[in-house]
Amino acid sequence: MTARIHERVSRFIRDTKGDATLEAVIILPALIVIFAISWLYFDVMRQQAINQKANYTIGDIISRETEILDDTYIDNARNLLFHLAQAQGDDIDLRISVVQYNKQGNGVSNGNETYDLVWSVARGDWPALTQGDMTTYLPALPILAVGDQTIIVESRDWYQPLVHLANDGFDITTYSFTRPRFASQVIFEGANDGSGKVWQNNGWGNGDQDAPGGSLCNNNAENADEGDASDECAATTSEPTNGKGKKKNT
Repeated sequence: MTARIHERVSRFIRDTKGDATLEAVIILPALIVIFAISWLYFDVMRQQAINQKANYTIGDIISRETEILDDTYIDNARNLLFHLAQAQGDDIDLRISVVQYNKQGNGVSNGNETYDLVWSVARGDWPALTQGDMTTYLPALPILAVGDQTIIVESRDWYQPLVHLANDGFDITTYSFTRPRFASQVIFEGANDGSGKVWQNNGWGNGDQDAPGGSLCNNNAENADEGDASDECAATTSEPTNGKGKKKNT
């Protein structure tokens, strides 16, 4: 009896015959699950890359501004983010903040210097940052020179996978830091536009503000046309100076 059982077991082990249909039924579900997981991982990485590039674009645009930003500008920035991130619906949040590194200030201390929040605005479900939030952001803030500012752009996009596996969706969050390019700071209406706040005009004569330091006749910013049309400037310069004009001989 034992010999017979041993013979049949040995015969079963040595048998190489099989049924392709049965093998497919066993293997196919595993292959489908592996494919779905691989596709989901790829799609998440693809959307993450798209959102990060969109974030960089918003930060780069703001860093080049020498005009005063306002609420309409932020609304349009979020609309642009919708387009760049290929977002569906309103499930995307945007927060833009400017932080300045000061020798002495009221912000979060990093040695003898402090990070001070200049202004912060948000769209979507996110609230704007406050000075108290700088404690949380301190480990992530870049090293700055004293007096320098950085623009923090944060975005959050709800990702809904087509294949439901582990969960029913999650947030893709991105952030970036960008230094102002053409001015020492980015001005937001009512925050640091010279209307009695701590930070004053950035020296480029933004918008309808007078250029600081009596430089209306000698600047290459947005109000250079005002300088060209000014009787005062016309009396002292022979042509648009763009910062390099010479005084008339009188």
